[in-house]
Amino acid sequence: MKRLIFFSNTILKDLALLILRAGAGLMMATHGWAKLSNFSSNLQNFADPIGLGPAVSLQLVIFAEFFCALFLAIGFLTRVSLVPLIIAMLVAAFVAHAGDPFGDKELSLMYLTVFVSLFLLGPGGYSLDAQIRRKSRY
Repeated sequence: MKRLIFFSNTILKDLALLILRAGAGLMMATHGWAKLSNFSSNLQNFADPIGLGPAVSLQLVIFAEFFCALFLAIGFLTRVSLVPLIIAMLVAAFVAHAGDPFGDKELSLMYLTVFVSLFLLGPGGYSLDAQIRRKSRY
């Protein structure tokens, strides 16, 4: 009996990467947008976990959580965009929430897991990176 294959493994992998990349990127962008749209009030009580000052720390977090997250969602400069996101989640989990219970670190660790996985796997075929690669071959 033949097994019917509706989609190739490549199509399913690319679709899974699109869903994971777009979902994580857009959800993270909401965190960055909240910080960006309330910059002044966030600046008053934003932590300085790595000693650069609250203003620089907040700007770096906004860059990662909003701009890099949007790049991730569309698959543009994916691996480069993931580096600031990974660093931000490492700092959030292990510096900013170092003494907090696991429940307070859980979200940043979840994002960290997704971001590291995407870094290792790449953007997939349904991304701007893949489109740019295809066009550069011609």
